[in-house]
Amino acid sequence: MNIVVLAGGLSTERDVSVTSGTMVANALRKCGHKVVLLDVFMGYEHDECDTVSLFEEQYDFTENLGVGESIPDLERVKARRRDKSDRFLGEHVEEICRYADICFLALHGDNGENGRLQATFDLLGIKYTGSGYLGSAVAMNKGITKSIFLNHNISTPAGECFKPEDKDNGRLAEWNVFPCVVKPCSGGSSVGVSIVENKSDFMAAMEQAFVYEREVLVEQYVKGREFSVGVIDGKALPIIEIIPKEGFYDYVNKYQSGRTEEICPAELDEATTKLLQSEAEKAYEALQLEAYGRVDFLLDSNGKSYALEANTLPGMTNASLIPQEAAAAGIGYEELCDKIVEISLRKYC
Repeated sequence: MNIVVLAGGLSTERDVSVTSGTMVANALRKCGHKVVLLDVFMGYEHDECDTVSLFEEQYDFTENLGVGESIPDLERVKARRRDKSDRFLGEHVEEICRYADICFLALHGDNGENGRLQATFDLLGIKYTGSGYLGSAVAMNKGITKSIFLNHNISTPAGECFKPEDKDNGRLAEWNVFPCVVKPCSGGSSVGVSIVENKSDFMAAMEQAFVYEREVLVEQYVKGREFSVGVIDGKALPIIEIIPKEGFYDYVNKYQSGRTEEICPAELDEATTKLLQSEAEKAYEALQLEAYGRVDFLLDSNGKSYALEANTLPGMTNASLIPQEAAAAGIGYEELCDKIVEISLRKYC
């Protein structure tokens, strides 16, 4: 097949996306597909675009920075763009994607994962991997996700959403539950997330989170073990346990080698394993996800599970969780990428 792997973009997870996209493109080529790796924001910056030749040559944009310890400078990315426009889709992206049999979305965060791109592609008749616009939009917002979890009897930490105006109307000052977790509602890779112990640190954490987004989720802190459960085609994969060596599972601990121990399959009794896998499958269905996804959990000392959030386009880097879970189920990386394409194509039949 002719496949476009879309990566990059303008989210705080741009570097993660580029790394995911590079690995996915290489894997799909090994499976025999003709693959174009394209930056969704920068596009193909040439006056002429011979789409057929791009697939024959298996074009790659050359940026492959890896994932550093800090988020990318998005203003510098914008400044490099040839046409200096503020549109999300770069030059020739639409026509290249329309030529492909399907687009593999190796995008993370913001417009790549919040349903807007999916809705645009639906209108343009472009096929793509992963969940549709509705599931993507719902799962991207942690506050809406939490409401859906509660409505479907999926245990989740108690929490409230706040906006900047709540600093003036007094709602923010009323929060007095500590420790608690502060996180941007629609962010990823734990960017802007803080665990706070008191009111002073809470107000500072809220200011930091509002830098990234206008809506911030504050929720009950649950002390316990952290797990993630990948779901492919509605069925849960083996569970992975995440054990940061210091602090919590933040941006640095997620992507810097040696910062986190990951155990897969997780060392859990059979009943707890079945519980988490069942909850992950329920969450996947409740949020109307498609093809694949990942659900994150905490398990407290009493064995009670708490679903935290769902990820509709999980990372596909060396450090990412779902490739490790798939491997534990006997699915290699190349097979996993090919399987995602195969399952995603079903919705267009």
